[in-house]
Amino acid sequence: MPAAAAPVMIAVGALTGSLPASAGDPLPAKTPAQVLELVATHQVHSFSGTLEQVSELGLPELPAAGKTSAPASAGSAAAVIEFLSGRHSARIYVDGKDNSRVQVVDQLAERDVVRHGNDVWFYSSKDNTAEHLTLPAKTQDSSPSRDAQGTPGFPAPGDLAQQFLSKVDPTTAVTVGPDVVVAGRSAYNLVIEPRTDATLVGRVAIAVDGQTGLPLSVQVTARGADKPAFRSGFSALSLATPDQSLFSFTPPPGSTVKDVPVPDKSHEPTDAPHPGPMANPDQLLPQLEAKAHVTVAGTGWETVVGTAAGASGSAATSLLADPLLAQAAVPVSGGRLLSTALLNVLVTDDGRIFAGMVPPEALQAAAAAAR
Repeated sequence: MPAAAAPVMIAVGALTGSLPASAGDPLPAKTPAQVLELVATHQVHSFSGTLEQVSELGLPELPAAGKTSAPASAGSAAAVIEFLSGRHSARIYVDGKDNSRVQVVDQLAERDVVRHGNDVWFYSSKDNTAEHLTLPAKTQDSSPSRDAQGTPGFPAPGDLAQQFLSKVDPTTAVTVGPDVVVAGRSAYNLVIEPRTDATLVGRVAIAVDGQTGLPLSVQVTARGADKPAFRSGFSALSLATPDQSLFSFTPPPGSTVKDVPVPDKSHEPTDAPHPGPMANPDQLLPQLEAKAHVTVAGTGWETVVGTAAGASGSAATSLLADPLLAQAAVPVSGGRLLSTALLNVLVTDDGRIFAGMVPPEALQAAAAAAR
């Protein structure tokens, strides 16, 4: 069961190498402002395709035995590491904000997330189990792109683009590079680069479909690196409306079916900024999702999100109890640090958790200031 209870149809990935567009088929020249407007005003809400993700964040790999059997338990630290490392692919079908389906194929197993109206199903062929939840009516007002593509752990190109583009301000340089081709479609290559060295991010390249403005891929390169640490995008895409039968789900014969409640998030702050797509506590650390007392330090690329003392003690304990994360987290002054190319997470000695696309020193400073 994904940590987030929204009707999020996941799928993601990384375009396995954007190719320069054909010199004989150039797109009309646009300024960075015009490409930003193209993204902001795109109206693509029905499509299907294959999404691929490649992550080279420096997270520990799962034991070989785990990779040859079945996916790790959803929500566990092993599942987080599994989804944020290596290569993954999924099929996604979307028709507006109320109909979507994602099929994630693992070795010897398949996971499906299906939304039709207010009904959402999560199915795993690993143990032939299905979970069903009914969304509250207010969910109908959600953004189509967020509902259709949003996902804990597997952000789709549109979600990644939204998060990075929200940081575009005077602290960010925006340029348009040479056109690229993604999933056979010519795209503008929108490049954003932080003007501060107080972030782990060096640059972000967003491929924007030249006809529709739909984000097709996102590549994130760490500061000082020469290749992306995270790449996500379509390898195949159709803008035709998917067959409606894809959004009807019936549990297979013999499956175990369970109805699950929608978690109450009414006490969570709704205006706290995220430190980045891979840095969201509810994506990298699902255990934090139900916790309150979130603290925020810094702005833009230097944002650090943390939890107050006592708000995440059990989450911190469970994280460090997991053998995979315990191995990856190294002792530092004031706690233990989980470090990747684009994200650092600090678990303090008193059980608080701080995350951001910033150097470890920034997390330690935020932890000290929040005492």
